Amino acid sequence: MEQTLKSDFRTISLVSLAHGLSHFFQIATAVVFPLIKDELDVSYVALGATVAIYYVVSGICQTAAGFAADRYGARRVLFVGVFLSTAGALIAGFAHNYAMLLAAAVVGGIGNSVFHPCDFSILNARVRRERLGHAFSGHGIAGYLGYALAPVYGIGMAAAVGWRGALLGAAALGALVFVVLLAFRDAIDVAPADARQSGARGGLMADVRVLASLPVLMCFGYFILVSVAFIATQNFGVVTFIALYGVSAALASAALTSYLLGGAAGILAGGFVAVRTTRHDLVAVTGMALSATFMFIIAATWFSAALLPVLCAAAGFATGVTGPSRDLIVRATTPPGSTGKVYGFVYSGLDVGSMVTPVYFGWLLDGGRPAAVFYTVVVTAILTIATVLNLPNNREPARA
Repeated sequence: MEQTLKSDFRTISLVSLAHGLSHFFQIATAVVFPLIKDELDVSYVALGATVAIYYVVSGICQTAAGFAADRYGARRVLFVGVFLSTAGALIAGFAHNYAMLLAAAVVGGIGNSVFHPCDFSILNARVRRERLGHAFSGHGIAGYLGYALAPVYGIGMAAAVGWRGALLGAAALGALVFVVLLAFRDAIDVAPADARQSGARGGLMADVRVLASLPVLMCFGYFILVSVAFIATQNFGVVTFIALYGVSAALASAALTSYLLGGAAGILAGGFVAVRTTRHDLVAVTGMALSATFMFIIAATWFSAALLPVLCAAAGFATGVTGPSRDLIVRATTPPGSTGKVYGFVYSGLDVGSMVTPVYFGWLLDGGRPAAVFYTVVVTAILTIATVLNLPNNREPARA
């Protein structure tokens, strides 16, 4: 396979498109919850349960999706994921009762589980090593853009054609992405990793030993910690800013937007950093240390509320810079032939963190302890630093 700049760019673009779609679908239904609540006469608790089910299913299935990607080929499994994610939005759009919303969450959660193991399997196999930092950067930025597009699309479309029309339109967007991936399928084709390593395979127990190895388990823990910080900021940031600083919802929302935009800019910059160093552990440690510093300043309310957007942008940028290097650290701990299952397992840590932390942060806010939300982010950032520093062989460059 001739790995030219053009072919690498095509592969990165297609994989990033699929990743952006997955993030879009993650919150496309939640954006129109107020309209669904009124029409179907369900509570926010019940609607919130559909979100929890979505992430539980995604987290459970993600490791299995990694095994499937290694056995049957990442491209084939990715197509299944795009199809099921689209089907989930379609079912939600036609939902006339709560049971259909639950079915949509289950189907969509299964679909969402495939993207990380398949995406990284394809990128690692097809993109030249010297461009992998940029590849992981583009992949991460696409996820941020998917999150950013969903509220704008959902609110605008729901106002024009109702919540059902918005979700059916989202399904149509998913179908369009499926067609694009199908049209350029050669650019995302990789041989099943199990077939490439057939002579070295030791069966299921060997795969389990890989996932139970200390470096992989530490990467899994790292992703749980990262998700805790992200949930705190993205889901509870606005209400925490208001409680801490007494600011308007508009300024609090502007601070959150600054954090997300800063994160996207940081991922872009982190791609350039990652391709110019082999010490990805130092990049991760430095970025998380800076992020922890800015979040501590925010929690301590040392500065005027007017500076919130600036501080949040700085914290988001520092976190974002670590993204490409973080993914290269995972790559360095992955044995040949195990890319799908390892990335699937460690990235399921994001789903695990998304399951268990919202209740904790809600408890802090209900108890009148908003500063503790951001102090928790500081603690998790420190723990991520400790994880990276103690990761075995973290000074070795990523495997070619």
